[in-house]
Amino acid sequence: MGGMGRFFDGGYAEYALVPLEIVFPFESNLSWETLGAIPEMFQTVSGSLNQALEIQSGETLLIRGGTSSIGMLACQLAKTKGLKLISTTRNPDKKDTLIKNGADHVVIDNGNVADQIREIFPDGVNKVLELIGTRTLKDSLKCLATKGMVCMTGILGNEWTMKDFTPMGDIPSLGRLTVYMGESKNLSKELLQEFINEVEQGSIKLNIDKFYRLDQVAEAHQYMEDNKARGKIVVLT
Repeated sequence: MGGMGRFFDGGYAEYALVPLEIVFPFESNLSWETLGAIPEMFQTVSGSLNQALEIQSGETLLIRGGTSSIGMLACQLAKTKGLKLISTTRNPDKKDTLIKNGADHVVIDNGNVADQIREIFPDGVNKVLELIGTRTLKDSLKCLATKGMVCMTGILGNEWTMKDFTPMGDIPSLGRLTVYMGESKNLSKELLQEFINEVEQGSIKLNIDKFYRLDQVAEAHQYMEDNKARGKIVVLT
């Protein structure tokens, strides 16, 4: 967040010198293992759902990449707002995990889910949180109901650009496409503290999968690349 590891050192570090505007004070009795899972995940989910997608009670939301830490938390927060949830996963073994996390429907993602989505909601879904990225974006747009919206937040597919994209062909008529690249100004200390309190009270579960030490970062990345993760991975200093 805030350019760490890109514009200045600190992506993986025990100590880092950071701009004051990306620092937020908080109070909590949670362990650092749990607190480490919160900041970027909460900022990304809150911004994507509330600021980008402007979710409303009664809407249908498709989460493309449901077993990612962002996808798991997005499902919980959207459920508290009264939305119907569809989550996708490439791994059938993770279906129960998504159902227990609050998803109303789970779709096994082979790269094309539009037909499966239309079987569940013939008119399409109101909102799509696209976490896979450019690989599945065109297919996600096909899932939209009239005046629906797709927000691309993640690049889990590891492809940053698209070979072919025709706006007046790939975006459905009256459909909307946006992206969310959250910055610290999208967050406030009040929102962060409120979320930490909800985690502390147990009303929000973070779905932390595994902990790694700082000298195990390569192992942590391999675990993610092998698609074994079932939630957030935390690196401890």
